[in-house]
Amino acid sequence: MDVPTPFRFEYAPGVVRFGAGSVASLGEELADRGIDRALVCCGESVGATPEVRDPVESGLGERHAATFAGTSSRKALVEADEARAAYRETDADAFLALGGGSALDVAKAAAVLTASGQPVAEAAADVAETGTLAIPDGDLPPVVAVPTTLAGADLSQVAGLTATPESGGVEEAVGGGISDERLMPAAAFYDPDLFAHTPAGVLAASAMNGFDKAVETLYARNATAVSDATAIHALRLCRSALPELGGGTDDPEVLRDAVAGIMLAQYGVSRPDGSTLSLIHAFGHGLTAVSDVQQGAAHGAVAPHALRYLFDNADGRRDLLAEGFGVEADDPEAVADGVVAAVEAVRDGLGLPSRLRDTPVPESGLDRAAAVTEGDAFMEQAPADLDYTEAGLRGVLDAAW
Repeated sequence: MDVPTPFRFEYAPGVVRFGAGSVASLGEELADRGIDRALVCCGESVGATPEVRDPVESGLGERHAATFAGTSSRKALVEADEARAAYRETDADAFLALGGGSALDVAKAAAVLTASGQPVAEAAADVAETGTLAIPDGDLPPVVAVPTTLAGADLSQVAGLTATPESGGVEEAVGGGISDERLMPAAAFYDPDLFAHTPAGVLAASAMNGFDKAVETLYARNATAVSDATAIHALRLCRSALPELGGGTDDPEVLRDAVAGIMLAQYGVSRPDGSTLSLIHAFGHGLTAVSDVQQGAAHGAVAPHALRYLFDNADGRRDLLAEGFGVEADDPEAVADGVVAAVEAVRDGLGLPSRLRDTPVPESGLDRAAAVTEGDAFMEQAPADLDYTEAGLRGVLDAAW
């Protein structure tokens, strides 16, 4: 039996509201948060989907300042700058991110730019030099999250961003990120009704990314009894609900359990003292460094092999993983086999590639992907008893190929 070890757990997410039709309460919740006018930030696709956009704008009522449908998967600083301009023009006092993680990241970057007043060209130059933006002291405009994908980036204090040549501050695209506890959303609304209108392929790929957060939280070096509890229940919900998403579904019970599972999977992942993301997400970063593969597809191909590597070299808290997946076995090797098989079953049910060769990842990029993975910051959360090497990580990629 895994015995809880001493820990310090500092985590302050905003208000969480869950349930079908919950966005109808947006105006009420924002009033309780002291927010008068929210600028909705979303991508072009979400903005052109009335089944998603209308319930949110209706729920906001008189607290709807305007809708800015200019975010994209690039998470470009110029998009955040445009959102800042719309925020000022409409006299808004909060950003509401509607859609996937990209919309939320752009909204967070826009909040930082609004507070700092920094010109976008200067901000882009800073990202190129330091990898981040300077975040001023004091209050930031609050951000509200209304997700429609399952990547699990909502209860987070971090955001990715890209400085692009359009900003005027860089000659080529440069990636970076921001992190601050003030960037944790003031409120997050999980309305399963909205997810029914997300394209099946998008939902399935995002789900693998969110699901792996629960897997990694259990074996992370900084795991706690609190995050253990939420991650185990997340796996219980996800192991049955997620495979039903692969072919597309509007089953309300499946969507309810999938959304609830991913909500729990990310609880406590992003904290002031660090993240619980680890080996699988580090591989995701390594693979996206050498290709434009979608994170969920990368995770689907590599996660079973990463777990096999983990179990071959460390305990990996396999008993807790087995509890979440409902694996019944006494022998440690049988437990490991059952956990890997359960992850494969989720991946296959989602309809994701089982081999890296069936993704945009080039075989010629595997050496670099292994090197990037070894140096990724998330590896700091790898289990203390995992003595990983670049050669060993390259072996995982070979097996996944």
